[in-house]
Amino acid sequence: MNPSQIDKSRVAQRFAQAGQSYTEHAIVQKQICQHLMQLMLDHLPTRHQARVFEIGCGSGNLSHLLLQNLQMDHLILNDLYTEVARHFPQQQQIEWRIGDIEQLEFPTQLNVVTSSSALQWMIDLQAVFTKVAHALVQEGFFCFSIFGQQNLKEIKTLTGQGLEYHSMPELERALIQSGFEVLHLSEQLTTLYFTHPKQVLQHLKATGVTATNISHRWTKKTLQQFYQDYQQFSEMDQQGQAQYALSYHPIYCIARRTT
Repeated sequence: MNPSQIDKSRVAQRFAQAGQSYTEHAIVQKQICQHLMQLMLDHLPTRHQARVFEIGCGSGNLSHLLLQNLQMDHLILNDLYTEVARHFPQQQQIEWRIGDIEQLEFPTQLNVVTSSSALQWMIDLQAVFTKVAHALVQEGFFCFSIFGQQNLKEIKTLTGQGLEYHSMPELERALIQSGFEVLHLSEQLTTLYFTHPKQVLQHLKATGVTATNISHRWTKKTLQQFYQDYQQFSEMDQQGQAQYALSYHPIYCIARRTT
């Protein structure tokens, strides 16, 4: 999918609908947040970070880890829709910036900007990187995960639907152009297995990922065809039962503003 085709209101609607089920089903996204948090603890010079801004907080998987692990004077959270606030108890140090991050004015004098599993939705990622750099203090940190080119490759193969993901070299170039020093860049390939292709679709719906399927409409016939075609991504488990793979490809980055 060309980034310019992303309908942000549709994305917001899908993630809002998936809000309750997301927490339960977003297993990979939770693991990604935990890994990103550990990388932050490894690279941040101190746990006290006065002003922290999270882009695309969703149901708060990363936000809650930030609250547990960092000493923050201000935690500022962004997402597309106001309903995300229900995932957070009334906490004094949380401020909200609701709306499309590409249009919003950023908070200023930030020590850390962070984001997990959200930046792949950006239409102009380079422009977002530049906005982040301007919002950070000198030597401030930009810590994020984003999905790479192998993400949900099975779905893209079968439906032609999916985001245009960036490679690690592309991300590194964009960060350097925006005035960052890249301290850490790594990737993982994680596979989830399901007992039937129908469960793959249910998982994607429960996590809001189906926000990408702008032109895809399922009929009984196309659904059966999808199940049949998904056989190519099946393998036998130890009990000899068929299991169906779904790939996730997180990329992790820790960068520091240098200019």
